[in-house]
Amino acid sequence: MDAFCVTLHTVLVFSLITLGSSTCLTGCTCTDDNLGKSLQCMATTMRQIPDDIPHDFTKIRIENCHLTELPRGSFSKVSALEFLWLNFNEITLMHIKSLEGLANLTELRLQGNKLTSVPWTVFQDTPTLKILDLKHNRLDVLPEHALRYLAGLTYLDVSFNQLSVISKDVFINWPLYRTNEKTWGKEGLVSNVVLALHDNPWMCDCRLKGFVEFIRAVSPPIILMNSYLMCSGPASKAGKFFHEILLKTCTKPVASAPETNITLPLGANATLRCLVKARPGPTIQWIYSLKIIRGFAATETQIDEETFTSQLVIPSLHLADRGLYTCMANNFIGNSSVSIVVNISTSNSSAPLPPPVPMLSSDENPYIDIRIAKQTVYGITLEWYAATDNPAETWFTIHFGKYDSPKKDMIYIGPGINSYSVSDLLPVTKYEVCVTLKNQPPREGQCIVFMTGSDISELEQRERLIHIIVIVCAMVLAVPAGMYACTTEARFSCIERCTDLWRKRRRQGENLQGSERQGTFDSLQAASDEGLCRDSEERPKKRRKSEDKCKGGSAAHLY
Repeated sequence: MDAFCVTLHTVLVFSLITLGSSTCLTGCTCTDDNLGKSLQCMATTMRQIPDDIPHDFTKIRIENCHLTELPRGSFSKVSALEFLWLNFNEITLMHIKSLEGLANLTELRLQGNKLTSVPWTVFQDTPTLKILDLKHNRLDVLPEHALRYLAGLTYLDVSFNQLSVISKDVFINWPLYRTNEKTWGKEGLVSNVVLALHDNPWMCDCRLKGFVEFIRAVSPPIILMNSYLMCSGPASKAGKFFHEILLKTCTKPVASAPETNITLPLGANATLRCLVKARPGPTIQWIYSLKIIRGFAATETQIDEETFTSQLVIPSLHLADRGLYTCMANNFIGNSSVSIVVNISTSNSSAPLPPPVPMLSSDENPYIDIRIAKQTVYGITLEWYAATDNPAETWFTIHFGKYDSPKKDMIYIGPGINSYSVSDLLPVTKYEVCVTLKNQPPREGQCIVFMTGSDISELEQRERLIHIIVIVCAMVLAVPAGMYACTTEARFSCIERCTDLWRKRRRQGENLQGSERQGTFDSLQAASDEGLCRDSEERPKKRRKSEDKCKGGSAAHLY
């Protein structure tokens, strides 16, 4: 009988061991002790959280397994889980519900991953979490309400990340910080809370003032793992400890100008100066006629920690350059601006100034190729090539607006710049954009007319996808009107005819222009692959007949 009992006991033990090992994941080890069942997976090629993890594990350790994300409900079936270690993987993304179902979780370690941010509301699902280890990640922001759902935390480690600025409100809003020490003692909670904030690139300017003061005032029950936090910038404070620096309060910019009314002769170079005082350093922009100036050269210099200057250089003043220029400075506190009036004098002061746009000059009519080089989510990018004697000194004017609008925005493009991006386009809208030499007005044949589409990206439903559905007129500056477009939606015979006409015209242009045609764009095709053409033998009055031959395409209905 005794022998039978011993044999039965051995069989049962063996069966239990076999059963336990059969429920373990391939390449992992499972143990069961007085602390509960544990799963350990080290340096496997797992790459994603398995779906078949048994529900009764209390500790899971998956390290060096090339995990890249924590999807929704990653461990929701393991409701008994208390300890979760996912160190040294390649996790870059946490779903806002990745910890769903882990009401018993007390320890989460994510050391050595690639997290740039954490969805802090994820911790609504872990009310008993006490230890959170996020060191050696790439966190660059700690939102003001990051610790809102971590009321029971006793250890937080965000050391060795990329935090540069943090508000003291992160801790003021922390329920644990607002609870006084006596209350903790009455409730029997652990009295000490350890924070690890060291080895981050702290930017010690006015934005860090509240946090630095908080660190100086920290005392038990809150304890810093390393109280010697060090500044990484700005240069005047780099390498200094928090207790060695004195930071000032942030202030909004105050902009001023040495001269607010400037009068210069035609052809002179104008330099506009703007002085800004602000903490922290501001972003400075120059604005003219409600447009940010993109072509003129602007330089910025820092005089001291809170004083900055900006200079805008307008080369070779033309009449179109006169007007009101505004220097706009802003930081997260507020903004400020100062305006400068630019006047242009003539040799005969009694004679009235001519119109801002002068008459065309017959000797300034270079050959220019232009194309739509790129389409983006919100707009287009134009590129052009100009065959001029002095390209480094040639500047252009962009005329842009809705096709049926009599008044177009004018943007001046400085020398050496041959591209311009238009953003914030509206869907299903017809636009016209022209490029002219210097401040000449646009003429027929010098503009591109295009219409935007209204597609919505499947991946980003919230974003409006702007794209070109047709280009009505391709522009070659200094060439008379008469160019028209047959799109890829037109009948093939029309496209073929258009292409032949375009090539014929191009050969004629090469014979006429000679060496000036060298180096221009090989093709004036736009990003949407329209065939561009012009029948050089047709007169403008016959243009409608030519277009009628393309009635099957989308070019016809836009006229």
